[in-house]
Amino acid sequence: MRTLCSSTLVGEFFVIGFAALVAMKDPDLSTGTVWLVSGIAMVLCVALCGVITRPGGVALGWALQIALVASGVFVPTMFFLGAVFGALWWASVHYGRKIDEAKARFAAQRDESSPSGA
Repeated sequence: MRTLCSSTLVGEFFVIGFAALVAMKDPDLSTGTVWLVSGIAMVLCVALCGVITRPGGVALGWALQIALVASGVFVPTMFFLGAVFGALWWASVHYGRKIDEAKARFAAQRDESSPSGA
């Protein structure tokens, strides 16, 4: 799960950075505010890569997905990109857990079939 979720978060890191460049063109938003909010979100993406398997890591990832969709208020394209990354996040969590379970089953079968003296 860690690899799939981290890949999604790294993709989001870049999308947030590019969205910030678009948001800077909005005359109602100050450059400092855009980069403060975007910078926090980008740091959160990187930090989540390290804590994704800890309790609450997936929930924080979902919160980031919601914030990404909500950023569509300022950059309308983010409604679409946020939904795409939300779907990728779901797939990363869902299939990542299935892969982890399959690896655990495989390891247990391998341990059962190995000689006890080895």
